[in-house]
Amino acid sequence: MTDDSNVLDQLISRVDDDVLRSRLAHEVDLLRGSRRFGLVFDRHLPESVRLPDHPIRKGIRVALRDESSAETWVVDRFTDRTRDVAVLSGDGGNRHVSELVAVREFGEPIYPGLRSVERIENGPADAPWHVVINGENFHALQALRSTHRGKVDLIYIDPPYNTGNDGWIYNDRYVDQNDRAKSSKWLSFMERRLLIAQELLKPTGVIIVAIGDDEHHRLRMLLDQVFGSENFLVNAIWQGGGSSLSRFHAGGVDYMLGYARDISALTADGVQWRVEKDGLQDVLDAAAVAWNESGQDAEDASRRLSKWWNRNKSKYDPGLGDNVKVDVDGTAIKVGDLGNSLYRPNLRYPISDPTTGITYEPPANGWRFKREVMDEMIDRDRVLFGSRPRLKTPLAEMSMRSVVPSFYRDRRGASQHVAKVLGRKDFPYPKDVEVLTRWISIATVYRPDAIVLDFFGGSGSTAEAVMVLNQRDSGSRQSILVTNNEIGASEAKKLRKADLHPGDPEWEARGVFEYVCRPRISTVVTGERPDGSTYSEGLPANVEMFDLTYLDPGMVRRGHEFESVAPLMWLEGGARGACIDEIPDEGWALTDAYGVLFDVDVLTAFAEAVTAAATSGAPPSVVFVITDSEAEYQQVVERLPVGVDTVQLYEDYLSNYTINIAGGAR
Repeated sequence: MTDDSNVLDQLISRVDDDVLRSRLAHEVDLLRGSRRFGLVFDRHLPESVRLPDHPIRKGIRVALRDESSAETWVVDRFTDRTRDVAVLSGDGGNRHVSELVAVREFGEPIYPGLRSVERIENGPADAPWHVVINGENFHALQALRSTHRGKVDLIYIDPPYNTGNDGWIYNDRYVDQNDRAKSSKWLSFMERRLLIAQELLKPTGVIIVAIGDDEHHRLRMLLDQVFGSENFLVNAIWQGGGSSLSRFHAGGVDYMLGYARDISALTADGVQWRVEKDGLQDVLDAAAVAWNESGQDAEDASRRLSKWWNRNKSKYDPGLGDNVKVDVDGTAIKVGDLGNSLYRPNLRYPISDPTTGITYEPPANGWRFKREVMDEMIDRDRVLFGSRPRLKTPLAEMSMRSVVPSFYRDRRGASQHVAKVLGRKDFPYPKDVEVLTRWISIATVYRPDAIVLDFFGGSGSTAEAVMVLNQRDSGSRQSILVTNNEIGASEAKKLRKADLHPGDPEWEARGVFEYVCRPRISTVVTGERPDGSTYSEGLPANVEMFDLTYLDPGMVRRGHEFESVAPLMWLEGGARGACIDEIPDEGWALTDAYGVLFDVDVLTAFAEAVTAAATSGAPPSVVFVITDSEAEYQQVVERLPVGVDTVQLYEDYLSNYTINIAGGAR
């Protein structure tokens, strides 16, 4: 909305170019809508990505493959029907297509697909497959927004620390440590990805972000803005050694920042899980029986409950029933447990602020004390009323709620582990599998079937950690890892001196996916290194690795890209069992996880098969209907059992990448 008295609006109105004037007005409106308080940074131009394998076509933006210039042009036309020589816009002149590489900015619609590069089946047939995607993580997140919106339990990422020495890439260029805008570029880079990441989390989901000193304070504020400060969980400190502490810099220290998608949903989910699935209900029931058998004598009931626990504790998690007694009202309590780890229905009474009269409902697991004790604390002015009442504790007795005491683990162990896996020592600074296993275990304690996403996958540590944890506790967690095939700044400099560039086989062979991540994951799953030597007995896991590809929307609409879209459908169906990657003669296909209807003329047979699966208690999680007709699509929906999700292809696929393509509002 313009203001005639505003200097900026007056100046913008004098711009002759309609498009430029509109763009400037839009950007100013965005600035006016920015937060008054919080993190302020310049939002830089959208990033771009080079697509070495993308065909050169009329209308697409291109750059020089040899990187001799940073300039880009649009292909206006070709000189003849061979399409060997492109005529470029502006002063680009005529260039042979072999000299060019396609370039796409993040603000442009891009239609991703997946191409399988390695499939390893070494686990149970009914287990979910671990997935590794090699490609630009912003575009991979867009694809996952279509397949996994609201489905992810845990996101763990270890993004570039932006120290000036880690050689991270923004807008297809390494960010120089002397770049005065490197922090705002980094924040723009992170914000675009975190906005999509938030959409992927379940209401009970959690995100953990590792970071160093340089951007820790900025990242904390950015996460507050994206996820809400009320959903902050933890700021853990990892003392990893390696360099000595100095007067000015805490060398060797990393941080783990944790946020909930919705902390109230997460808390309620944890209580419900413990009551229903952790054996807690059995303890509560045993306390009630002991209370009745004792004639409502708390001391005798506690002795009876203790005997029950000693007879049955092998069935439950250690510590579940330790130090448990029966309270005077017949409910189970843990001695000295001020955190109320047992569900306390006897503490679920409301309390009121005697000054304001405001009544507060109890938290999910009840108050800390029984009513008479809480009333006494209120009378003694020992309860602080605010958004949530809490005890007034002397400062000397308070722990730092927001900071978990540091844990120590030498980072050199992670490098030694990867060197052992690969049989070579030339990959620095991988993430530590044992540290990740610990954090994933904590974050998924109530979800042994959790979906764990890492979209800064690097060398593949998160995928290995999930597989190791599953083996240890018989879990069925699924990892989705997004990495890329980038090369470190120093290595890239050497290759360019040898006249090698992105897209050249020699360059790609040294990228982190091909050189480290792919052979590492293959080795830990199969137990055999690429050179044929033995590393281990392997891990009982299934994993498939993909390259992210870029599709032509017209080809997608005409059904000519089904092979590249099929893995996305398999992913949305849970990545279990076989992938429907061919069009069957019957015109439809159905697995235990999902189904695809290719021809509406065979709807009756398909609907009968889906109904039979639903009747047997194993309905497909999603059904894809390939039709351009909205009427046909609705006809299919009406014939399928209630509760089966449906997706119309290819319209839903294409719209996912043309709506909100920038990754969220500013």
